[in-house]
Amino acid sequence: MPQVVRSRIRALHGPPSVTPLPHRARSLADREAVAVLHRAARVLLEALPELTDRLVEALREQEPAYRAAMEAEPTEIWQEVHHSLRHNVASLIQPREFREAAHRTSRWIGENRAEQGVPLDAVMHAFRMGGAMVWQDLVDDTARRHPEDTRLLVHVAADVWNFVDEHCAVVAEAYRQAERRLSWRRENQQRLMTAALLDGTARIADLPDAAAMLEVPVHGRYAVLAVAGARRAPHGTGRPPLGLAGGTPALWYTAGDVDLAILPLGTAPAAADAEPPRDGDPEGTPGPGASVDSDGELASLAAGLTMPPGTRVGVSSVVDGLASVGDARRLAETALRACPASGGTVLLDEHLPTALVVSSPGLGTALADRVLGPLDRLDPADRDVLIETLTAWLDSDGSAQRAGAKLYCHRNTVLNRLRRFEQLTGRCLTRPSDAVEVSLALAARRLLAG
Repeated sequence: MPQVVRSRIRALHGPPSVTPLPHRARSLADREAVAVLHRAARVLLEALPELTDRLVEALREQEPAYRAAMEAEPTEIWQEVHHSLRHNVASLIQPREFREAAHRTSRWIGENRAEQGVPLDAVMHAFRMGGAMVWQDLVDDTARRHPEDTRLLVHVAADVWNFVDEHCAVVAEAYRQAERRLSWRRENQQRLMTAALLDGTARIADLPDAAAMLEVPVHGRYAVLAVAGARRAPHGTGRPPLGLAGGTPALWYTAGDVDLAILPLGTAPAAADAEPPRDGDPEGTPGPGASVDSDGELASLAAGLTMPPGTRVGVSSVVDGLASVGDARRLAETALRACPASGGTVLLDEHLPTALVVSSPGLGTALADRVLGPLDRLDPADRDVLIETLTAWLDSDGSAQRAGAKLYCHRNTVLNRLRRFEQLTGRCLTRPSDAVEVSLALAARRLLAG
């Protein structure tokens, strides 16, 4: 038997690292020890129910991780222990006949315990407790019935414990494989649920389960980031494309060339704490499920972003409830389209006019052609000077002095260029409606060109 066990261990762990010694015949003491082991093991098989009871009770007392499982399904645990002991003790007598069945049982236990969430250390401890109890019973039975043969068991002790270690290795490998499958399944379910939330296809009835799986509230406040142009981390590293300040939690999802992040922002303020609407405030909301970012939370979050140069980030408005995450995703992608090609961060709430332009590219292009079309008849260099001056003047809140400082020219030069623009386009920059059209047309020309 020891020779069979040793060959089994070598098959598991590969050939020895040193040249084996020349084969020698098994000594008489070894053969006698194997006979003693077989005799004691047969007695153990006859008393297997009692051995199972003792091992189950020992596990209950010494291994807390098994205690809950025993309380939930005591019969199943007893049958599992009995099945494992029967195959393993039988393997001591007939290793070739019972080896594969014993391995199957050990693998099943490893997989089952992983699915139940019992720690691997506890499973390994249980197997070693079982091995110790079997060995002790083998010694005790021999000492009681044939005390003169007890000394012979020393010759097979190492083989018995190698057998225990072999099954511990089988259990550990099965446990880890099951853990990897469970982890992949859990991550895949989380990824699919995140995708459904971002697509707006998650069913209302599934939201509580989704919230529990993703560890977020159903009725919390949310925003979505849309990120483009960031260098992707190697596949499978799980690293996000940019850093969020203060360990802000985020659920990342990749959709084509854009990375999306769902940001849980906590629960909405109580109704009693909210400011009542003031006279003149619009009664409508920014969008379906939208919420007001009254405390500048998104602005603080955007200021704390750590991202590579050239990265473009669009930040949605705040929305109420997990069901509105799909709306937030669309708002974030609108904000992303409003980002300059050179990179930067655009908060939708701070760029709503620009967002209107990129939300309808066809209308935006038509507006740009209608307002700025006359400039296209100029020499390109002359046209670009007028557009650059107009943009600087608008960015300076209509101050020719500040616009001139930006352009390194006199304020009168700025005013002359603005008058020329008005003459060419028929627009009056002091008329509010014309100023709005010009501003939107410039945004459309900048963001929709090409």
